[in-house]
Formats: sequence, C-alpha cells, structure tokens
Amino acid sequence: MSEKIQRDWFDKYMVPCFSPAPFIPVKAAGSRVWDQSGKEYIDLAGGIAVNSLGHAQPALVAALTEQASKLWHIGNGYTNEPVLRLAKRLVESTFADKVFFCNSGAEANEAALKLARKYAHDHHGAHKHEIIAFKNSFHGRTLFTVTVGGQPKYSADYAPLPAGITHLPYNDLQAVENHISDKTCAIIVEPVVGEGGVIPADPAFLQGLRTLCDKFNATLIFDEVQTGAGRTGMLYAYQTYGVEPDLLTSAKGLGGGFPIGAMLAKEAWAQAFQPGTHGTTFGGNPLAATVAEQVLSLLDEPLLQGVRERHDEMMGRLTELNARYGVFSALRGKGLLIGAELAEPWRGKAKALTNLAAEEGLIALIAGPDVLRFAPALDISHRDLDEAFARLARAVARFV
Repeated sequence: MSEKIQRDWFDKYMVPCFSPAPFIPVKAAGSRVWDQSGKEYIDLAGGIAVNSLGHAQPALVAALTEQASKLWHIGNGYTNEPVLRLAKRLVESTFADKVFFCNSGAEANEAALKLARKYAHDHHGAHKHEIIAFKNSFHGRTLFTVTVGGQPKYSADYAPLPAGITHLPYNDLQAVENHISDKTCAIIVEPVVGEGGVIPADPAFLQGLRTLCDKFNATLIFDEVQTGAGRTGMLYAYQTYGVEPDLLTSAKGLGGGFPIGAMLAKEAWAQAFQPGTHGTTFGGNPLAATVAEQVLSLLDEPLLQGVRERHDEMMGRLTELNARYGVFSALRGKGLLIGAELAEPWRGKAKALTNLAAEEGLIALIAGPDVLRFAPALDISHRDLDEAFARLARAVARFV
C-alpha cells in the first residue's frame, strides 16, 4: 500500500516560495474540484486565470492524449506540425505577423522586452534603451521582468537591478507625455492590471500610449498574459479597446492549463530576432502547441459572448451581495477577470476572506491585500455560479 501524501510534505521538502492552502486538490472536472478527503469546491480562480475552459475539458484531454502517442518533444533544431498550426491560427486571428513560443508569461515578457531593446538598438542606436512601465504592474519573476513590474516588494531584495526602467502612474497619460523622450525604446502595459488590483485601462490612456509610441519611435507592448485567450470577452483585450500594440504577450489561458507562452509580433520587430539572438529549449513543444490550438478552436464567438454575459451576471450578484453586507467599496473588471475591493473596515484582509471561502467550498483569488479576484472558467455553468455565490455569501457573512 502506497504511503499517503501529506500537506506537511510541502513544508518538509519544497522551497517555501509559496504558502499553499491546507487541502490538496486531487481531482477536478469543469469548475468543480475535490480534495483528498472528497470535499468539493467551486473554482472561481481558474488556476489564476489559466484553466480557461475548466478542468479536464474533454476536447483538450483528447487532443493531448492523441499527440502524446505521437511526438512529445523534438527541440528547436526542427519544427513540428502542432506548433505550425498554432502559429498560423494566432497570426490569422490577431494583428501579429509572427509568433515566438515559450513556456510562461514571464518568458514571453522577457522575450518582448529583449526584442524591444534589440529593435531600438538596431534601428536607432544604443542610446534608445529606456522602458516605461507602470506602478503596481506585474510582468513576471525573472530579474528583468520583476524589475519592469511596478511592485518593489517583488524586486527590492535582488538589487542591483537592470537599469533604464521608469515606473509611472497607471491610467495617467499626462505623466507619460511629460516623461517620454527619444531615449524611450518601449512602453509595456497591462490592458487590465491584474495582480495590482484588477484595474481596467481607460480607452483614452491606451490610445494615447499608441500615439506617443508612434511619435517617439517606441515599441508598444501589451502584456495580455492574464487578459488574453478570451478572458475579457474578446480573443485579446486589445480588440476590446481597438488599439493595436507592436508586441503582445500571452500565456495562462492560452494553454487551458498546459504550460505555454507566446510573444506575438509585427513583422519589422520579428526580424530583429534571428538564429542565436534568443531561444528556448521547451518553447514550441508539440504537446503544449496541440492543447493551445485546441483551446483557440473552442474560443468562438458564442463562447466569447457567454463570457460577456457571465460578466454581467457576476457583477450583478456581487452588487446584490454588497447590498446585504456593504463589504466592497468597488467592483470592476472586464469579462471574467473581476475584482472586488474591500471597504475600509476590512482593508488588508482579502486573504482572510478567501480562506473562509475555501472553508465554505469556494476557491477564489486575491489581487493584493485589499482585492478579491475572480477568474473562473470562461464557460462556467450558471448552476455552478449559483452554488459559488451561495458559498461566497456564507463566507462573507462569517467575515463581517
């Protein structure tokens, strides 16, 4: 008989970068998850906006299983059929002309930031290297991306940090106008700030960034790691805003739970990367590409329309819940990326509320200490939403 795996094995054997919940999920289907004891949870977190079509989605399982019997990995000395199908679909569905595949959002952002600097170096000279980013942004955990991210708590311990990066207030176009110069090589922005509180960009802000980048020959990078792959009710959030970037990064929901990242690029930028200038061992893996291509094939207009409808439903339910308890000071978001900011008496206690929700059988997220974040499966059933909000209401009643 095999030894039962215990939660304290994490504390004994694993580097303590995380503080996982006391329960261990072992099985999931759709938007329902079960732990070792058989307790059921409704999942409104989606693996942090990753499980775009829920858990164990049959078409994804079938595609992965079929590819697993053919070719797992071949390396980038060769191409493969699944990655070519995926690249073609992404190019034909977006502004992009070329795609670079990697394994995560951090790697996609690393590639985009490196490419922006190389493009500027090649076309304008070494003086054009400054990157403008925004306060409270999050772009990954590599040394470069954690520095570009606008949350010093994630980067302060790793100094000296990469230079030439400036952080300005989000949604403040005037601040960008006052700072941008011929030294600026790129602006990187989240269309909806995720980790920093689920804050959508003002349309005029993104349009203004596009205009400024054109004026100063700077690369506009949209970090759509969290907002991409249907999360906002469009395939990518830039389509919601009607503003095209030069580079776009995608990950999380693109693989529906299988690790993959992608950098989408316009042709001129793509040509700055040639053999040897950048690379990855696992990027473009046939298994990941197969699953991602299947995800994209399912993100059709009826499903995206359903995302927009579910947004309205969830906002309505949160408004009703708040009318009863007054626990939230603001509700915001796009599509099925929704933030509920805690009112003054409960600020700093978002994690405590998600812990109570878990006790009631609901998995939710935080976006900083003050914001409850929801990123469920894009096709979560209305029945599961009914049950999820019943459980959330019980948690809130205990919380207040």
